[in-house]
Amino acid sequence: MSLPRHRVYGLIGFPLTHSFSMNYFNNMFESENIDAEYVNFEIPEIGDLMEVISENPNLSGLNVTIPYKEQVIPYMSEMDSEAAQIGAVNVIKIIRDKNGDIRLKGYNSDAMGFQNSIAPLINPKRNRALILGTGGASKAINRALINLG
Repeated sequence: MSLPRHRVYGLIGFPLTHSFSMNYFNNMFESENIDAEYVNFEIPEIGDLMEVISENPNLSGLNVTIPYKEQVIPYMSEMDSEAAQIGAVNVIKIIRDKNGDIRLKGYNSDAMGFQNSIAPLINPKRNRALILGTGGASKAINRALINLG
């Protein structure tokens, strides 16, 4: 019986000086006694993604932030239906097989998070929205608003 390996999760984007994710997740892992760590991978070009993954064999997943939510799509082996419909990925599951082959599955949690947050505020008098922006987060917000009718 093999021991579970220390898992690594992280964030890709550029720049990452605005991100609170590393401290938040590392504190959460520690408080929940989870053998994992969260690392920021500030990559100046999306082409550096596969290098980050290959150089970190315990890397199990990544969050994606600006400017890469749309640019990561060509690197995905598959995407869940919501991410494909939105056209943006902000969560990547890294799947490594016994032969060392790597598959990446893309998800989008922005739409669900926004949808769950805004739904209680929608009523007959407050049922319209204006979306400013065209990036990955804007696409997720658009999808959430469509889901809410």
